[in-house]
Amino acid sequence: MNDPKTKPTPEELIKLLPTSGWVLNTDDKTDPEKDSTLEELVRKTHTRHEKGEHPGLISRIETVIELDLIQLQHLWEYLGLPM
Repeated sequence: MNDPKTKPTPEELIKLLPTSGWVLNTDDKTDPEKDSTLEELVRKTHTRHEKGEHPGLISRIETVIELDLIQLQHLWEYLGLPM
């Protein structure tokens, strides 16, 4: 995961769940939340998904890690959130 061009594996993302420094960008006109843990934002994207909204884009403030929908679904499953 040291190469910014390589996407993190599901296992690497699971290890990152408790880390802070993540931001959620959505189509909403509100400012994105700043410096949340990855788990907080994964749960928030799941809530948005359940409401029929676009989950948004999670990225890490310090790096260029961005999670796509498939990666979010792996984390939802890991956290026991319904698909």
